[in-house]
Amino acid sequence: MRDATYRRLWLSIVTSSFGNQVMMLALPLTAAVLLQATPTQMGLLTAIELLPFLLFSLPSGVWLDRVRKLPVYVAGESAIALAAASVPLAWWLGWLNMGWLYVVGFMLGAVHTVAGTAAQVVLTQVVARDRLVEAHAKNALATSGAEVVGPGLAGALIRIFGAPLALLVNAVLLLSSALILRGIAITERREPRPPGHFWRDLAVGLRFVTGTRLLLTLGVLMAVWQMCHYAAVTVQILFATRTLGLSEHAVGLCYMGMGVGTITGSVLGRRVSDRIGPGPCLVVGYAICGLGWLLLAVAPANAWGVAAFALMLMSFTTGAVFIFINFLALRQAVTPEPLLGRMTSTMRWITLLAAAPGALLGGWLGDHFGLRAALAFAGGVSMLLVLVAWRMPLIRELKALPEQERESEWLGLEAEVRRPD
Repeated sequence: MRDATYRRLWLSIVTSSFGNQVMMLALPLTAAVLLQATPTQMGLLTAIELLPFLLFSLPSGVWLDRVRKLPVYVAGESAIALAAASVPLAWWLGWLNMGWLYVVGFMLGAVHTVAGTAAQVVLTQVVARDRLVEAHAKNALATSGAEVVGPGLAGALIRIFGAPLALLVNAVLLLSSALILRGIAITERREPRPPGHFWRDLAVGLRFVTGTRLLLTLGVLMAVWQMCHYAAVTVQILFATRTLGLSEHAVGLCYMGMGVGTITGSVLGRRVSDRIGPGPCLVVGYAICGLGWLLLAVAPANAWGVAAFALMLMSFTTGAVFIFINFLALRQAVTPEPLLGRMTSTMRWITLLAAAPGALLGGWLGDHFGLRAALAFAGGVSMLLVLVAWRMPLIRELKALPEQERESEWLGLEAEVRRPD
């Protein structure tokens, strides 16, 4: 925090996090309450938002390794602000429907695919590799204040102005985040690439990830967890508003539990990782999330159920922080700098392969077997993931960040891919 560049990055994360809290509640509440979306439509909305990750992640990683990442990050924050502002505009004009939200969801996913990858790489340009776990923990702590205060504020804004108009606040905050980021001084190394080598470079990123046992294992484990995550996300707003009968403001108050969970994970995550190792800490995170989903699946439709909903949200963010501060640090620590963009985009592509099917499955289960069935599926599969991951020596015995792969080996891999010429 003594570093001026990191402080500006951290302040930008705080600002955008408050905006994201509004988006996280206002967009699904607009669909669930204002447009009366079915569970299947909610699943489709989530899946459409994830679709750009599957379409654009791999080529965007190649492109990012050729350009400066910070301008892409700044442009992404601005684009999300414009997408958010389009919702109240469509509502005011009488055009707002699920089709409009599907388009907005796709735009958000496309921006997150490219600019989100750039943001992850920017952190490695600001922070030394041996302090990545600490930096990710501090970044998670940066969001915790927004997650504690933001949902309650978002719920109040939605109650007073309605969910569509509340998205204007999100737009203003994201534009402010973009202004904070502009002009940050970052020195980055970029390898010159001839234009004709685009698809070869993409193949290098794929082969690096699939050829590095740790990265491939982490990618598969996270893909299963993301399937569970999005199956639960698809139905949790519907469960809160229809099964528990909560108002938009009450939902916002419950979502404050996410902030408590983020603070808990941020404070304890690094300590737990230092004590038991990043691999075991990752497994602990899977278990915390799974238990939270299972708890909500059996919660009664009364005050205890409301408490269980808030506790599930707290458990999710606690577990997610445990997962991501280690997952991100592990994959960044092992990757040479010239491959960071392609590695990040490839890993995001692998981990989200099962996310859209998970969202669609969650919606289908909610429609045909009830919202609790989708939550039980998410929790049950997550606990099976815990058992599988713990039986893997590569994860169970991972007690410290691994050494970076040698660049000479990467250059040899690139040459091998290019040999046909």
